[in-house]
Amino acid sequence: MTGDTTVVEVRGVTKGYGTGADRRVVLDDVRLRLTRGEFVCVVGASGSGKSTLLHLVAGLDTACAGSIAVTGGRPAVMFQDHALFPWLTAGRNVELALRLAGVSAGPRRARARSLLSLAGLPEAYGQRVHELSGGMRQRVALARALAQGADVLLMDEPFAALDAVTRATLHRELVRVCAERWTAVLFVTHDVREAVALGNRVVLMSSGPGRVVAEWSVGQRSACGTDAPDAARLVDEITARLGEEADRCARC
Repeated sequence: MTGDTTVVEVRGVTKGYGTGADRRVVLDDVRLRLTRGEFVCVVGASGSGKSTLLHLVAGLDTACAGSIAVTGGRPAVMFQDHALFPWLTAGRNVELALRLAGVSAGPRRARARSLLSLAGLPEAYGQRVHELSGGMRQRVALARALAQGADVLLMDEPFAALDAVTRATLHRELVRVCAERWTAVLFVTHDVREAVALGNRVVLMSSGPGRVVAEWSVGQRSACGTDAPDAARLVDEITARLGEEADRCARC
């Protein structure tokens, strides 16, 4: 269930690099709205500016034109690379965000254990990064992101390097955790099936430069995932439109 409180508003954002004849426009007049508790997936071919958009919303880069408004503090970010510190335990990695927020040692440890449990790792507090599987590392990264207490979670293909079984498990865990916390998620992926499995909405970006060219409402998620007839039809429809955009860009 989503709320009607806007937590991210992208208004006419344009982003380019270089000057003069060498200037390359990556995003052009992008408009996107994300409400509290909503899960929005952004798909598009390589070069459509998906990751650039995420970086702009995260405040890691600045737009050339337009504006981005984010409520509830700076968004938490989770990338494909878990970026955990290998010399720290899982628990200490999660505690980093809490330590930076000034949380004292006792409450910090208790909160880290609670977040690891929420992410499906109740026994992992004292384990080193090298002792964890790829899926477990991404769970720790999720717990660390949630420790920031942000209303918005930005995710850039965080499960792309995982096997299909682990990825499906983490999909279920992510949806559950974010629903419990009513966290809004902006999730970038090149995988249409993943987008339909996770999102309340799916947004398609064009290539060269990136614009929002289509949007689909997924509605209620099915226990059958993308194997349900309606979901499977939606996957086919989005995939076809994505192919059209790729062909159009190739002709440019």
